[in-house]
Amino acid sequence: MYHQPVLLTEVIDGLAIRPEGIYADATLGGGGHARAILEKLGPRGRLVGFDQDEDAWEQQPGDKRFTLVPENFRHLERFLKLHSALPLDGLLADLGVSSHQFDTAQRGFSTRYDAPLDMRMDRRSEFTAANLLRTWSEPELLQLFEQYGEVSNARTLARLLVQARRTHELDTIGALKAVLKPVIRGNPQRYLAQVFQALRIGVNDELEALRQLLVQAAKVIRPGGRLAVITFHSLEDRLVKQFIKTGSFGSSATADDRPVEKPFRPVTKKPVTAGPAELKTNNRARSAKLRIAERTGTQDSK
Repeated sequence: MYHQPVLLTEVIDGLAIRPEGIYADATLGGGGHARAILEKLGPRGRLVGFDQDEDAWEQQPGDKRFTLVPENFRHLERFLKLHSALPLDGLLADLGVSSHQFDTAQRGFSTRYDAPLDMRMDRRSEFTAANLLRTWSEPELLQLFEQYGEVSNARTLARLLVQARRTHELDTIGALKAVLKPVIRGNPQRYLAQVFQALRIGVNDELEALRQLLVQAAKVIRPGGRLAVITFHSLEDRLVKQFIKTGSFGSSATADDRPVEKPFRPVTKKPVTAGPAELKTNNRARSAKLRIAERTGTQDSK
């Protein structure tokens, strides 16, 4: 299987699908969630699927009600307008790396293989993890590993990499792991996973893309429509939780101290997680958190 969709039943229930509605899957992946949404749609319903990974394009459902947008979801509003798919009745985003991406060695996402340090979700981009390690400054690397990987010795790590790249080609997973050996703290697999997470987020600008998605979601979902977001690490979950709660990513006030609109109402107080049955068949669901919210207020997009 290309990718086993997580929290499938919970997502479909949370979206409260209207048979004649318009929906968007911001992360098509293996198409598991998309097919389940299509099963709930009637003949006049529509689903628009976004994915920047060319491997996922081959997984699109063969259904005339489905439209593929081969782009990053940060361009959500633009392409929904282009395809006359506004307003949405529901939007799903299943964030993170798919099983297929982790299991394909040459993509460079997994510490299990020795492969090029790639990590690009969109291979049309020329910026890889190797490029990042070669060009980012020590302060930039420090911020990357401290904020996105929550690496305990981020300062030491950043300094080591800047020194190492003067004499080593850090262009493969094996080369990077060899350089990291002296500074690894605690469980080596956990430490490497944190480093790789930070690199992947940096290469793909994932958190900024998520911020843009959430802001646009408030514009494209109709009042009463649903937003469902599955996250896999605390950085993503905090952004989603904060935006649903306040309509912003920082304080609850704008620059002139007026309260910002709260475009969503949380449907579930706590994130939905996988139950024992799903965890038995899909170990990667263990870190998944699903937050569901309902659009309030008035519609911005026409």
